[in-house]
Amino acid sequence: MPIYDYNCKSCGHAFEALVRASNSPACPHCGSADLQKCVSSIAPAGKIEAIRMAHRRVAAAQGHFDHYSPSDKAKLLQGKKNI
Repeated sequence: MPIYDYNCKSCGHAFEALVRASNSPACPHCGSADLQKCVSSIAPAGKIEAIRMAHRRVAAAQGHFDHYSPSDKAKLLQGKKNI
């Protein structure tokens, strides 16, 4: 389900809503269904990459991407130093 930005035409309230294609949201402020779907801004490319790398570092620290035993890691690291 995508998140959309909306602007209520009745009261002018701007909000985001997680909406299925078959559902139509209502303004959380006044309850009106007379909404304008707005174009959402995206995060700058550098920011997206920084967020992605931060999440990968956390996952790696927790062992989620780690399929090697400590001895295998040591062997792999030694192999890289010899190249």
